[in-house]
Amino acid sequence: MAARRKKKKSAFYRLTVFIVTLLTCIGAAISFVLSSGFPISIQAKESKRTANDPRWEIPQTANTNNCQLIEHTGYTVCYNHKWNLPYWVAYELTKQEVDGDNTRSDKFLPDPMVKVNPVVSKDYSNSGYDRGHMAPAGDMKWSEQAMKESFYMTNICPQNHNNNAGDWKDLEELVRDLAVQYGAVYICCGPIVTDHSNTIGDARKIVVPQAFFKVLLRKKAESGWTAIGFVMPNTAGNHPLMTYMRPVDEVEKMSGIDFFCNLPDSIEKKVEADFNISDWIVKRK
Repeated sequence: MAARRKKKKSAFYRLTVFIVTLLTCIGAAISFVLSSGFPISIQAKESKRTANDPRWEIPQTANTNNCQLIEHTGYTVCYNHKWNLPYWVAYELTKQEVDGDNTRSDKFLPDPMVKVNPVVSKDYSNSGYDRGHMAPAGDMKWSEQAMKESFYMTNICPQNHNNNAGDWKDLEELVRDLAVQYGAVYICCGPIVTDHSNTIGDARKIVVPQAFFKVLLRKKAESGWTAIGFVMPNTAGNHPLMTYMRPVDEVEKMSGIDFFCNLPDSIEKKVEADFNISDWIVKRK
C-alpha cells in the first residue's frame, strides 16, 4: 500500500510541474506579444483605425448631458437622446474606400448600441421627410459591415426630400471626389436644431432640423492643413454648393460644436477662421 501511495504522489507531482510550466510558457508568450506590439485582442467588427490615430475628425461638444458616444465600423456618432437624432457624425474617407464595391443595404435598423427607446424606421412613416443619412451609404462601400451600420437610425435625420436627393447629395459626391483627388478627407456633419424645431413620430418625438452642417479637413500637398464648412437649410432648393460655404468658425457658432480640436491650437485657429475655395475645387481631367 505504501508503495502505491508513493507512486500516486509522484504522478500528481509531475502533473503539477507540467501545469506550472505550461502557465509559465503562456505568460511568456503573452509578454512577448505585448512587447512586440502585436494585437492580442480580437475585434468583434472590422476597424480601419489604429490605436495611435489622432482622430482629426472627432470634435468636442460642450453639452453632452443627453448624448451617447457610439463607435461604429465606418463612423463615430454622438447620439442625442433628447432629439432622437445624431448630434454629430464623424469619419475619415480615403481614396481607397471610395472605390469599394459593397452595394447599398437599404435596410434601416434600430441601433443595437442604443438600449433605451431606440428609434425605428417606422417612426418616419407618413412624416413627409426622408430618412436622411449623415454618413452616406456611398461612403461605406469599402465594408459590408460599415454599409449595414450606415443604415442605423442613429445616423439618420428627417430630411426634406428635395434637399436629400439634390444639394445634399451633390455635397456628398463632392466629398468623394475630394477624397479621390487628395487621398483622404476628414468629415464631421449633423443637424442644426433650434428650440422652435418641429417633431415627427408618435412613439418617439424626433426633432426636425432647420438645417444641416458639414465641415471638411484635409492635409495640403505642400504641407499644412485646410478646412471648410457648409450649412444647408433643410428645405427644397437648388443652388451651387458655394452658396452654402462657410468658415468653420461660423459653423461652430451655429452648432455649438468645437471642430478639429485635435489640431494644434495655432493651426486650428488659422484653418477655421476662413477658407480658400481653391483648396476645394475638384480638378477634372
